[in-house]
Amino acid sequence: MAMDTMKIENKFDREKRIELEKPTEGAVKQINFDELLIAAGEFGIYQILLFFATSPFFLFGVFVYYSQMFITEPSPNHWCWVPELANLTDTERRTLAIPIDDSTKFGYSHCQVYDANWDEVLIAGQIPNSTWPTKACEHGWEFNKTEIPYPTITSEMDWICDRGSYQATAQALFFVGSIIGGFLIGWVADRYGRLPAAVYSTLIGCLGGILTTFARNFTEFSIYRFIAGMAYDNCMMMAYLILLEYVTPKYKTMVANMAFALFYTSFTIAMPWISLACGHWKTISIVTSAPLLLAVLAPCCIPESPRWLLSMGRVEEAINKILTISRINKKEIPPKIIERFKCTVSKETKEESHSCLEIFKRPPIRRTFILMCLEFTCCTIIFDALVRSTGQLGFDFFISFSVISFTELPSMCVVAFIMDWMGRKWVTIGCMMLCSVFTLLTVFVGSGVPSVMCTVLARFFVNISYNATMQWTAEVLPTQVRGSGASVVHICGYIGTALSPYIVYLQIYISWLPFVIIAAIAAFGAFIAFALPETTKKDIPQTFNEAEELSRNINLWEMPCLSRPKNVVSGHENESFEM
Repeated sequence: MAMDTMKIENKFDREKRIELEKPTEGAVKQINFDELLIAAGEFGIYQILLFFATSPFFLFGVFVYYSQMFITEPSPNHWCWVPELANLTDTERRTLAIPIDDSTKFGYSHCQVYDANWDEVLIAGQIPNSTWPTKACEHGWEFNKTEIPYPTITSEMDWICDRGSYQATAQALFFVGSIIGGFLIGWVADRYGRLPAAVYSTLIGCLGGILTTFARNFTEFSIYRFIAGMAYDNCMMMAYLILLEYVTPKYKTMVANMAFALFYTSFTIAMPWISLACGHWKTISIVTSAPLLLAVLAPCCIPESPRWLLSMGRVEEAINKILTISRINKKEIPPKIIERFKCTVSKETKEESHSCLEIFKRPPIRRTFILMCLEFTCCTIIFDALVRSTGQLGFDFFISFSVISFTELPSMCVVAFIMDWMGRKWVTIGCMMLCSVFTLLTVFVGSGVPSVMCTVLARFFVNISYNATMQWTAEVLPTQVRGSGASVVHICGYIGTALSPYIVYLQIYISWLPFVIIAAIAAFGAFIAFALPETTKKDIPQTFNEAEELSRNINLWEMPCLSRPKNVVSGHENESFEM
């Protein structure tokens, strides 16, 4: 069976090579980059090595994004500290000194304490009385350490009650930093290359994380998290773009999503247990920041994107990259194919603009770009808000986080195997609607296991939409501005996620309100997807003209499994290159 398969594959390779070398009447057959990449080996040893070489950047992305949650998350079960009652047990202190408040989750006040002479109360053996006067906490708080067993910066600096918004504000400033970093790193990616952008952004994240350890107040903490935010999620996305630009459309969906499924998911699941092992917020900050220094070694094992080299007119360097791929994949590219590719590139890149502003000068691309920004913003708000709602589910925080994060693995596997069948559009529409339904159900099923299960399912479906949209973004933009354009789309996501902590914070007023808002955003995201172009099994646009043609060819009801895929860029069917 294996020998038969090998014979079929060898026959298929010969047929593709013959097709590429075949002369055409009246003109030299044009060869685009994907066709040249096919000749060098679509998915061989080289792509497998690159797949694993980019894995550390997924770890860096997890550390930059999630570390703040674990260094700031306070135990929701807390009450005022009364020094005079230090000799009592925590249950006795709470029962004696803390007023009953049925409006809170735990049935007692988190921010008020009885105003009494505790020495006299202890001597007289009095019991609390609801008629006693109350006052705000004066000596800080004590926390139930069975939920968050280590000191966080929130518990150390008492960022609760009247300062309860500090955590959300610090997270919002983190994402403001992401907006600035997105513009800066996006410009670096298109001007100096994807690899320098990945390295620089990771080093910025390292600097912000290390500085966080020295924060002495909220202002310093916010500044340091702003710096760390400049790295998110460019440190991961630039490596992701390099990986994506080294594979052909046939394998793009599988490679892109399996990278997230294997690396991002594994590191995310491990994050709460790394935090528990550290045992202190400062240790967490150091452990999740120091490894980012390893990014300086990236140029030793990760190559620059050949598509970016082509967009900068560095054709010979790009061809050398392709020849390296063919050598490692044990393929031979005939000189005729390379010469035809050079001719094709010289025609395609002539008089092409390299400015991201060109996107807004062409109405079809502008419309697609704006809708993609809105779609990704919806996905990121939901993704981030569901993560930050973990503490409200009435279940163990660390277990809940790992279980919900585990949904990344099956969701990305599903994306890898069904997105090319159903298409980006219908996968996104269906999953956003299901996410909306299960998020809304969270309001009605109560706390504990039922709410965790609904949140798991909601997270599962938004994971699919998030990853489909992330790949979709790279496939609608031309190569010249793919780095900066993708950064702008992600910046719009950062703006949304700067709001998501405040959406979650609304639970202190109405417990179910955050979930209703998240469900509405998911439904809106499903609606937006209808107006975006399908890119499944179509060539990635190299030029603005190709991207414009792609954006014009929109069929609201297009589903790849019901029709034969056509190459909207070149105008012919991909029969020569698809099995």
